Amino acid sequence: MRDTIPVTILSGSLGAGKTTLLNHLLTEAGDRDIAVLVNDMGTVNVDAELIAEGSELDVDDGVAELSNGCICCELQDDLETAVVRLANDRDFDALVVESSGISEPAPVARLFTTESRVAALYRVDTLVTVLDTRLFLDAFAGETPERRGAGGANAEGDTDRPLSDLMVEQVELSNVVLLNKADLCSDAELDEAEELVRALQPDAETVRTTFSEVDPDRLFDRGLFDPDRISDLPGWKRALAEAGHSHGEGSHSHEDKSHAGDSSHGHDGHHHPEEVYGVTSFTYRRRRPFHPDRLADVLGELPPAVVRSKGTVWLAGNEARVVVGQAGPSIRAEAQGPWIASLPEVERDMYRSNRPELDWHDEHGDRRTELVFIGTEYDEDALRAALDDALVTDVEWTDGESLTGPFPAEQGEETVIRSP
Repeated sequence: MRDTIPVTILSGSLGAGKTTLLNHLLTEAGDRDIAVLVNDMGTVNVDAELIAEGSELDVDDGVAELSNGCICCELQDDLETAVVRLANDRDFDALVVESSGISEPAPVARLFTTESRVAALYRVDTLVTVLDTRLFLDAFAGETPERRGAGGANAEGDTDRPLSDLMVEQVELSNVVLLNKADLCSDAELDEAEELVRALQPDAETVRTTFSEVDPDRLFDRGLFDPDRISDLPGWKRALAEAGHSHGEGSHSHEDKSHAGDSSHGHDGHHHPEEVYGVTSFTYRRRRPFHPDRLADVLGELPPAVVRSKGTVWLAGNEARVVVGQAGPSIRAEAQGPWIASLPEVERDMYRSNRPELDWHDEHGDRRTELVFIGTEYDEDALRAALDDALVTDVEWTDGESLTGPFPAEQGEETVIRSP
């Protein structure tokens, strides 16, 4: 039985330089025989034609083409069929998959890592994100970025998510990040871009490129992708995990009724990673719910220096676990399932028996806020104070059912808290 074929998955926003990179790789492949699968959102797959033209290949000769949809959602079945057909029809040393400019890399990677006929033939080697460095910096500097989905809607028909959301998702799930169009940036700006990438994905390698020119050895046969860690790659998840539940967070011995179960007064329960170019993070934990309107106000005024924040919030008058995600100027909230503590006693006890590691408070159960903030040169004390001021007062907590706000309450519902 032959060895599995290594796969390099390319992500990047529209115009970042993915097609230029593919042509460069085909030209500079050397002894490697590379197969390329290209996805485009248009009715005509322009990228495939450009690659075929630029590399003097016919579209049918090693460039498989998918059109009219995103390979990680609408055309998942076609992607599976295409890569299996490639492996059966041709012998080659590596496969490059270019996902659409409005696609996240994780679903594409999972196709090659879950038990399937694809995984039997391939293995993911490296996740690569190509950034238009100037656009990347502008998206996190308060500029109004291009909308995600320009030129076509994503799988949900959503054309309104800003580009910063997509950039963050692609960088967070990367092993190598190309800071492309470096010639249009100063050395200080490139340093800043590397700093932002390091904050979003601490383990990613960064390569400064012009016209996407990079040594193919940086992208092939690296063995950088670990399928067991794909959900743990983002910097915000790393910060949460490394902060842990230290300083007695959630313990049953807290008697402070003003912030019941709060472990984060002073600077308890926060984490500063090794500082690189001034990047820091901290974790905010509380066992007291937020007033939804006041929290929305705080989030709406987050300083531009906070480039990424994410986590779960406990909202008064809302029995759903609400996940808040911020990427630059964009902030969204999505309602997950209910707090376990809000379930009927039989269901609650069953969940707890199946999850013995669950951090449980005698009075509040699993209800709590846990948010990670990552940024550069922001005032952590001021942000903590603003968040504390957004917590409900004792009177509001008692009358919490009457509180409303802009956050979703039904499972699966999503709302925009701040947009560019």
